[in-house]
Amino acid sequence: MLVELAIENLGVIERVNLTFGAGFTVLTGETGAGKTMLVEAINLVVGARADASVVRAGCDEARVEARFVTAGPDGEETETILARVVAREGRSRAYVDGRMATVAQLAEAGADLVDIHGQHAHQRLLGAAVQRAALDRFAGVDLSGLRAAREEVTQIDASLAALGGDEKTRAREIDLLEFQAGEILGAVIVSGTEEEDLGREEDLLADATKHRDALWAAAGALGDDDGAVDSVGAAVRALGNLEGLAGIRDRLSALSAEASDVLAELRSAAERSEENPERLAQVRVRRQMLRDLMRKYGDSLLDVIRFGEEASTRLAELTGYAERVAELNSARDQALRRLLAEQRKVGDARRKAAPALGKAVETHLRTLALPHAEVIVSVGGPDPDPAGEAVTFLLCANPGSEPLPLTKVASGGELARTMLAIRLVLTDEPGTMVFDEVDAGIGGSAAVAVAAALRTLGGGHQVFAVTHLSQVAASAHHHVAVAKEVVRGKTFGSATVLDGDDRVSEVARMLSGGVADNSATAHARDLIASLSAETTKRRRPAK
Repeated sequence: MLVELAIENLGVIERVNLTFGAGFTVLTGETGAGKTMLVEAINLVVGARADASVVRAGCDEARVEARFVTAGPDGEETETILARVVAREGRSRAYVDGRMATVAQLAEAGADLVDIHGQHAHQRLLGAAVQRAALDRFAGVDLSGLRAAREEVTQIDASLAALGGDEKTRAREIDLLEFQAGEILGAVIVSGTEEEDLGREEDLLADATKHRDALWAAAGALGDDDGAVDSVGAAVRALGNLEGLAGIRDRLSALSAEASDVLAELRSAAERSEENPERLAQVRVRRQMLRDLMRKYGDSLLDVIRFGEEASTRLAELTGYAERVAELNSARDQALRRLLAEQRKVGDARRKAAPALGKAVETHLRTLALPHAEVIVSVGGPDPDPAGEAVTFLLCANPGSEPLPLTKVASGGELARTMLAIRLVLTDEPGTMVFDEVDAGIGGSAAVAVAAALRTLGGGHQVFAVTHLSQVAASAHHHVAVAKEVVRGKTFGSATVLDGDDRVSEVARMLSGGVADNSATAHARDLIASLSAETTKRRRPAK
């Protein structure tokens, strides 16, 4: 429910901060006092269109913040804060829980929190999808089978589409995949490091003469007369068997053996190092081919190998297309039959429940000063709408008139009362409802009936209503009075929560307009006491 509303520089309101409780709250005040601005404030925080004209004169922007508290299935409360800033110049700004948001995100967050009924207002029940969902809730329609059948058809269609589209498209893809897979497989890539290995071999082959000369020179330095090997051997012999020099002699002996091994390796490498222009040419051609593959199919040979594997797999799928398509088409035919059966089941349930929903709403409208109203819940016919997706609420407010969709009902009061009647039947959501002009053009017993309906609805929801009727004001659980005054040439609006004698005085003003105050006050006390007691006794009719 809405627990707090803060308004700055909106219309005649400079600054107002209100806290609300559960139940039915009325907003009253003289004509032009600013009651509509409170409704407009709620409208703005749930994503309604913003008009710069609502910004208070002399101010750059208007700001509205609303704090909602909702209880989950486990009873744990969740707090949501919605905010809207309307600039005189430029675009409006939206915030959800302190974070910047788009107006669409603000509307999405507010859709499940508030439903506003009145002329030119954000009205959740006017949406086709919401009306369909309302009928489903009223009838207890089980949609799980329909959703599962639709999902099955969607998955099969996606699998068919993934096979390659039409025949020409598929043939083109097969040709391309055959070329790509053949080129990669024909290369017979040895490993993911083949190109680097060939690079090292190319370097050796390209400098074969230089390498051979270097190897022989190194071997000569070690193995010629008086070379390093002979010199180290002479050093070992010079030390003889002197016990005090055994450590140095052992190290020299090891060095002599290592030098002999290195000399043998140098000579062997020099003998093998011969020019091989034919092999060099082969290596260069192979490297260029591998680089071309990497340019086409990946940054590395491993990427090329993976691409080839994927191309081969896809090629196998496409070449086996006919068999796979036959399987999928057979599965799709079966899925479509299941879908049609589920659609007919849901459609039959909707069509069966539609008249009962219409009559239930009509029953409430009879007591809300629309004695001749007719409500028709239209459901699409079985052909071509087997599931009855096209659900529309139609209203004929006066005898002889043509039933019209709720979106085309001209009278704001008639629409608001119809929404009130619908809400008395569909009592599950949302938690907060706002009714503007719900009592337009009525009085007497009809006014008492509207008051009773609003208070009854307030027993399970948080309900706000802008009213000029004393009967409606007297039946509320809470009362907010809106007023304005002119100070030094500027108009200031205010909103005050009334209780006790202050509430009695406001209801008395609504009864008499300031005439015969004493009798009006007594009447107001009696009205509040009697209507509160009477509407408390009433119970919401069962569906």
